[in-house]
Amino acid sequence: MIRINFNKRNSVLCIDWMRTGVRNLLLKGMKKEPGIDGILVTIGLCIIALLLCVVMKDSLQAFITTIVDAMTAEAQHILTGVTT
Repeated sequence: MIRINFNKRNSVLCIDWMRTGVRNLLLKGMKKEPGIDGILVTIGLCIIALLLCVVMKDSLQAFITTIVDAMTAEAQHILTGVTT
């Protein structure tokens, strides 16, 4: 085993060396590089949404019809005003 005799000067140099290494590692890891990752994710999500619309067309149509009917009834209730 190698034993290193640390004194105050060596300790400060070691800490500075580690801080520099960590700083360089963070700078390399946080560097933003141009890529197509975001485009691929967006295209993938669009494909999934399209497949869901095709597969669940009937239930989606019933769901939208139910929501529109409920909103229409509520709007008519609001427009007629409160009568007490």
